[in-house]
Amino acid sequence: MTFTRWEDRSVIVTGGTRGIGHGIAELFARQGAAVLLTGRDGANARTVAGELSRATGGRVAGMGVDLRDPEAIEGMAAEAARLHGGIDVLCANAGIFPEKPLRDMTADDVDEVLDVNLRGGILAVRACLPAMERAGRGRIVLTSSITGPATGYAGWSHYGASKAGQVGFLRGAALELAPHGITVNAVLPGNVRTEGLVELGEEYLRGMTASIPLGRLGETSDIAHAVLFLASDEAAFITGQTLTVDGGQTLPESLDALAPPRPESLDALAPPRP
Repeated sequence: MTFTRWEDRSVIVTGGTRGIGHGIAELFARQGAAVLLTGRDGANARTVAGELSRATGGRVAGMGVDLRDPEAIEGMAAEAARLHGGIDVLCANAGIFPEKPLRDMTADDVDEVLDVNLRGGILAVRACLPAMERAGRGRIVLTSSITGPATGYAGWSHYGASKAGQVGFLRGAALELAPHGITVNAVLPGNVRTEGLVELGEEYLRGMTASIPLGRLGETSDIAHAVLFLASDEAAFITGQTLTVDGGQTLPESLDALAPPRPESLDALAPPRP
């Protein structure tokens, strides 16, 4: 069995300065890929890239990109091609999740979430296509969520809509890009221990942990390894698919389903005694 050699691969990770994106960028760098990570704050992106380069011994560059700006997105793709000779992998990871009850939601609130999470990801894919088409291959991995495609959460309806939209997009894009050797897939994380999640408070973290059958929150490395697989040569025959990485969070129909079976229930399941 052979495994992907990442030393000659160029990878873009949007939203790579923190959280899941940071974990993705770090893993690719440790595997030897040349990484361009982006964030809204260019100075911070460059600082984080320098830290990752020193920590991993890898090639990591940072760039400020506002995913609401199509020209900035085109500049991102051009910079990756300039620095690393092409674009092999796009990890369209950047996203925001501001809480806002529907009754208080404004048009600007909706636009902000859709522009970054959905529109920005679509435009990033478009910007990377010329380099991937020239190479005759490419991997696009979107960071979606279980919220929207599989579950809902009050206060995050606009976020859920953006994440469900990503899944709808990837299916059409996968069909369009397959003749060019480009695959398009998505990971659907459950609750992952990131700075943003911690900011929601201990009570939220306890409630979320209680709903996960494996008994813990996800780590950024859990998502990063799933992304690495979908971006690998070993996943060459997988496209238009979603991979849920949630510790089983979407399995139980209620919290009661996580409780151990009652003794009388076990007796009912036992085979009759001779």
